[in-house]
Amino acid sequence: MDEIEDGPEPEIQTTETASAAPISVGARLKAEREKQGLSREEIGEKTKIAERHLTTIEEGRFADLPGRTYAVGFARSYARALGLNETEIVEGVRDEMGVAAPQVPERKLDYMEPGDPARVPSSKLAWGVAALLIVLVVVGAFTWKGFFVPAADLPTLQDETEAVATAPTAAPTPTETAVPTGEVAFTATVEGVWVKFYNRTGRQLFQKQMEEGETFTIPADADGPQIWTGRPDAFTITVGGQQVAPLSTEERTIRDVPVDAESLTSRPAGPGLPTRGG
Repeated sequence: MDEIEDGPEPEIQTTETASAAPISVGARLKAEREKQGLSREEIGEKTKIAERHLTTIEEGRFADLPGRTYAVGFARSYARALGLNETEIVEGVRDEMGVAAPQVPERKLDYMEPGDPARVPSSKLAWGVAALLIVLVVVGAFTWKGFFVPAADLPTLQDETEAVATAPTAAPTPTETAVPTGEVAFTATVEGVWVKFYNRTGRQLFQKQMEEGETFTIPADADGPQIWTGRPDAFTITVGGQQVAPLSTEERTIRDVPVDAESLTSRPAGPGLPTRGG
């Protein structure tokens, strides 16, 4: 019998499937920017975002930005400037920051089924309601009687005359402070506060990260000027050179808020805020 020569055993090849780590939002934006041959300075000119914030975004340090609103807004503007999908970039930022998109809670209506003994009011509750109605009727009767049966004799005409003569004279109404009018100016009180001004049709009047002490005066011919910012507490507002109440005393996002002279001077001053025209 011929011996069968054993050939070399076939090598067993193992394929390691390692899932590639997902690319971060910052790395994706940086790669696309370099692919298009753009510098951070050029992106900053397009988006009006400071280069230091662009660097922070590319390095994924969203917690170092002034707030979550700024992180999402800056990333959205960056993606728009590069032609990327803004929704994907924003969702990526929220995922990296651990912030879920707002969800609308499911509303469940609990309808009462007719004929269900468990849902029919008990007899004790029915008697309690009836007793409460009786008490209300009795109290109402005594109250109604008090309107038509005086508890004491009416004062004479002479007593009324003396009472009117001795009544203190009302103090004169103080003259209202004149409402300031004129040009409206916003001055930043902190460094790098982002703000956008536009008219009622959405046409942009001004958009920038303002430096501390920088002032923007709304054009006199602006039609229904409005503001959008995440730091309404970081501005000093003057109308015709007179300081008026700020739009807010805390850090929060406001949008589509009228900032013409009439709207600003007609706003009531809250606690700790300057009064109108002062």
